[in-house]
Amino acid sequence: MTDDAPTNDGQQFDRLPETPADREVEGRASRREVLDWWDERFGIDPSVFEEYSFWEKGAGKVWIFNGEATDPSEVEAIGMTFLRTRQEHWKPTSRAATRFGGLATTNVIELDPEQAVTFMAGDDQDLPEWDGDWGYLIATHEIAGGEAPIGVGLYLYDELRSVVPKGSRADLPTVE
Repeated sequence: MTDDAPTNDGQQFDRLPETPADREVEGRASRREVLDWWDERFGIDPSVFEEYSFWEKGAGKVWIFNGEATDPSEVEAIGMTFLRTRQEHWKPTSRAATRFGGLATTNVIELDPEQAVTFMAGDDQDLPEWDGDWGYLIATHEIAGGEAPIGVGLYLYDELRSVVPKGSRADLPTVE
């Protein structure tokens, strides 16, 4: 007996199924699960993503694209990386956090200037004063009089771990 169920091809983009019931590839997230996760984790209403389509390339690397694509399987990239799903805890990308994190209402940690410098340099820091959920958080910092998302951090055991990608790390000037 052979198993003819579709499998994940890590070299091509495949659209996420609308719901878990529509899933053909085992382990692939559905659009509904992705929207629900952003809503539950960060309070970002699913309507924000109405005009976007979601695609998987590789094992759990979800991309978001503003619009539709008829057959993106031959391209190297479409839109931007958005979320990593095939691991124990789903992880938003730093690009997704900076693009959509300003809409988040929960699991947002506001960093003071010194904390933001440490975070953007890719360094971990003790922050026992955080009284919210553990897990991935959207880090923000005051820029030009408003809070702006600057990336994703992992908060565990009173420590904020910077997961800013090495290529995006910056030495920010400290504010005196």
